[in-house]
Amino acid sequence: MLDSPAPSPRQFGRHHYFPNATDEEWNDWRWQYRNRIKDLDTLATFLPYSGAELKQLKLLEPNLHIGIPPYYLSLIDAADPEDPVRKQAAPSIAEYTYHSVGVSDPLAEERDMPVEGLVHRYPDRCLFIATNMCPMYCRHCTRRREWEDGELPKNRAMLDAMIDYIRATPSIRDVIFSGGDPVSLPVPVLDYCLTELRKIPHVEIIRLATRYPVVLPQRITDDLLAVLSKHLPVWLNTHFNHPNELTPESAAACRKILRAGIPVNNQSVLMRGVNDSAETMTKLCHGLLKMGVRPYYLFQCDPIQGAEHLRTSAWTGVEILEKMRGHTSGLAIPTFVVDTEGGGKVPLTPNYLMYATEDTLVLRNYEGHIFNYRNPTPAPPRRARKSASLPFDQAGSRPARPRLVKREKAQPSHANRPGL
Repeated sequence: MLDSPAPSPRQFGRHHYFPNATDEEWNDWRWQYRNRIKDLDTLATFLPYSGAELKQLKLLEPNLHIGIPPYYLSLIDAADPEDPVRKQAAPSIAEYTYHSVGVSDPLAEERDMPVEGLVHRYPDRCLFIATNMCPMYCRHCTRRREWEDGELPKNRAMLDAMIDYIRATPSIRDVIFSGGDPVSLPVPVLDYCLTELRKIPHVEIIRLATRYPVVLPQRITDDLLAVLSKHLPVWLNTHFNHPNELTPESAAACRKILRAGIPVNNQSVLMRGVNDSAETMTKLCHGLLKMGVRPYYLFQCDPIQGAEHLRTSAWTGVEILEKMRGHTSGLAIPTFVVDTEGGGKVPLTPNYLMYATEDTLVLRNYEGHIFNYRNPTPAPPRRARKSASLPFDQAGSRPARPRLVKREKAQPSHANRPGL
C-alpha cells in the first residue's frame, strides 16, 4: 500500500509573510496601520485565490473595502482555504453569491438615530458611533453600509451634536463608543469626547467597543491607556472569535488594559466554519479567562448583506451553550443573544425548566436528569412571620425534602425544534 501524501506545511507567521520587517517596525502600530493590505492584488500575493474567484472579485473590487494589518494577516494559514481567521478578514465570492439575502441595516439603527451617528434605543444607554474607520474590515460586519462612504471620521460639529443630545437626555447613564472602531480616532479627539461626556452628571458608565486588541494589539500603548484611565469608570468590550486569535501579543494588550483599571469583556459572533462548535467555543472562552477577559456575549451573526455564508442556525448557538454547561465554569459561558431588527437583544438559552406549578419546578440538569424542586411561596404578611421561620410544620414533623425523580434522561432541549 502506498503511503498517504504528506499534508501541506502550515504557511503563516510574521516571518513567512513579512520576512524583511524589523522588530521595531513590527511592534510599531503606526507601521502596522500604514502597511495594511487594502487591495486585492496585494492580498492575492499572500493568500491563494483560484483564478476564477480572483477574476470575479476583481469585478467587484470597488465594493470590497479591504483592510488587514500585517499582524492579523500573519495569523492566517495560507495553505488552508478554510482558515477561520481568513474567513473573517479576506473577501470571498460567497459574499456576493448570497448578496440578495439580508439587509443593509439589520438592526434598524438608522431608525433610532435622533442625531446622526447616535443610536438611542434603550432608555438608559446609547450607542455613540464616533467613526466608520477600522484597523480591519471584518467580513461579518453589521455596519457594512458604512463602507460606501470610504474612511470618514466624524467632524467636530457631528461629535458635538451627539454629545449635546446626551447632555439634554437625563435618562442616559451609559454611553457605548463604537464605530467603526473608536480607537481609530486620534488620541486627542478621543480624549475630547470622553472629557465632555464626563462633564455630564447623569453619565455614569462609558464603554469602548474595539477590536484593536485582536487585530492590531500594538495599538494598546501607554499614551492611549493614560487617556482612557483619566475617565474611569471605563469598560472595554473587545471581539475575539477564535482561539487562533489568542496570541502573546493580544494577551499582553489585554493585560495592559486591565492594569489601567479597565475591565475587559469579550463579544464573539457565531460564524459558520469559524467557531460553530462547542469544542472551539470552549477553547476560546478558556483562553480568554486565562488572559483575564470575561466571555460576555455570543451573538447570532446578523442578517447583513454579504455575510449570509457565515450565518448558522440560531439553534447552533443554543446547542453550543448546552454542551458547555456543566463541563466548564459558568464564568466561561457567554450569553447567546439574537439582536433583533429595532427590538434590541433577546437571549436564547437551553430549556432547563420543563414544568412549573406555583410551588414546584421540574428541572433538567446538564446531564439530562430530572429533579423536583420545591419553590417557596411568596412571603406571608409581616405579622404572620413569627412561625414562618420554624423548621417544623404544625404537626411537629420536618417538611419532606425535594424528591429526586428517577427516570430516563430527558431529551436535549433542542430535540423538538423545527428542522432538527
